[in-house]
Amino acid sequence: MLIDHVKIYVKAGDGGHGAVSFRREKYVSHGGPDGGDGGRGGNIVFRVDEGTNTLLAFRYKHKFIAQNGENGKGAKFRGATADDLVILVPPGTLIRDAVTEKIIHDMSMDDGADYVCCRGGRGGWGNRHFATPTRQVPMFAKNGTKGEERELILELKMLADVGLIGFPSVGKSSILAAISAAKPKIADYHFTTLSPNLGVVSTGGESGFVAADIPGLIEGAADGAGLGHDFLRHVDRCRLLLHVVDISCFEGRDPIEDVKTINEELRRYSPELAERPQIIVANKCDALDEELVDIQAFENFVDENEWEMLYVSAATREGLDRLVQTVDERLRLLPPMKVYEGELEPEAPYVGGIKETVIKRENNTFYVEGEWLFNLMGQINFDDYESLNFFQNVLRRSGVFTLLEEKGCVDGSTVCIYDFEFDYVK
Repeated sequence: MLIDHVKIYVKAGDGGHGAVSFRREKYVSHGGPDGGDGGRGGNIVFRVDEGTNTLLAFRYKHKFIAQNGENGKGAKFRGATADDLVILVPPGTLIRDAVTEKIIHDMSMDDGADYVCCRGGRGGWGNRHFATPTRQVPMFAKNGTKGEERELILELKMLADVGLIGFPSVGKSSILAAISAAKPKIADYHFTTLSPNLGVVSTGGESGFVAADIPGLIEGAADGAGLGHDFLRHVDRCRLLLHVVDISCFEGRDPIEDVKTINEELRRYSPELAERPQIIVANKCDALDEELVDIQAFENFVDENEWEMLYVSAATREGLDRLVQTVDERLRLLPPMKVYEGELEPEAPYVGGIKETVIKRENNTFYVEGEWLFNLMGQINFDDYESLNFFQNVLRRSGVFTLLEEKGCVDGSTVCIYDFEFDYVK
C-alpha cells in the first residue's frame, strides 16, 4: 500500500528545571548555592531513509514527542540533555506546515542531511547563577523553556529522473520491467498498477537513471478521476517524461486523442509540468497493423509538436536499447532534478516580553496575562523576599509597570498576575 500524504503532530522536549540547592559539607554548615542547570530537551529531527518509498510508517502513528531534559541537581550537577527524536522519511518527502500548507523543507536537499524541525527547550539555570554580593542565598531558580511544537503535513514526491505516463494498459509497467530490475505487477486489465513503481535503469558501468511508472492517468485525473489525483504529484520532479501510447490500437483507442488528453490533465495539474520535455514511446509496435492505424497522421501530429518518437515493444524488447540510450543522452542535457525551496518564513526567536502582555481592567483591579509571565512565575519562590524582589525587577525592566500606568494604574490599585495578587506601588 502506498501512503504518500499524512498529517502528524510533533513536539520537541521541554528543558529541565534548574535546581535550588546549597553546599552541605563537613565543617561547612552554611555553604553557598550550588544548584545545577537543567538539561536541554530533545529536538525533532527528520532524516532520509534511503530504503523506503512510502509513508506507511505513519499510517497509525501521528504523534511524535521528544523527551524532556533532566532537571538540575545539587553540587552543580547539570541535568542530562535529552536525546533527539529522529523521524525517518523516504527521500523526496516535503515537510509542510499543516495550517498554511506552505513548504518548510524538502528532504531531497543538502544531500540528505538531517533537518531539525523543532528545537528542544533550553535548560533552566540553577540558583548558583543568581548569587550576588547582596543576594547570597537565592531561593529560586529558572524553569526550563518549552520545546517547539507544530502540526505538519508530510507529502511524498518520488525522486525519479524519468516518468512513464499514459493511459492504463498501454504498457508502462511492462516497459519499466523490461528496462530495469523493477518487478511491477503486470496483467491485462485496467488499473493493474495501483501505486507508482520505481526502477533503476543501468546505462553501463555505475551510471544510470531512475524511472517511475505513474499509474492512473485518465481524462479527469487532475480532478481526482481514476488514480491520477493521488499520483500526479509523483511526476513533479521528473526531468523527462516518456509518454507511452498503444500504437497497435488494440482496444480501439486513438493515440492522438490519448496524447492530447493526458497532456491536458498535466497542464491542468501544473503548467510547469506540462512543459517538461517528452518522448513519445509508441509501444506494442510488434502488433501494429498499418491498415487499421493511420501511422502517417500520428507521426505528423508528433512532428507538429516537435516531440521525439520511438517505436518499441515491451513484449519482444524491440527498440528498448535505443530507448534507454536516447533517455540517457537527453538527461545529460537537462537541468538537475527539481528541489522545492522553503516557503514558510522562519519566525524570529522570541522569548517573551511586553508585546504579548495582555492587561484587562475591572474597576480598580488590573489583570495581567502573557505566556512569558506564566513561564516566569514558575521560576519564582513567592515566599522568599529576594525571589519576589527579582520578579518585580523583571516586571519593571520588561515595561509591564509602564504599561499598567498607561492603562490607569495608580498607587493602591490591585494587580493580579494569574494567582499572584499585590497592591501597586510606584
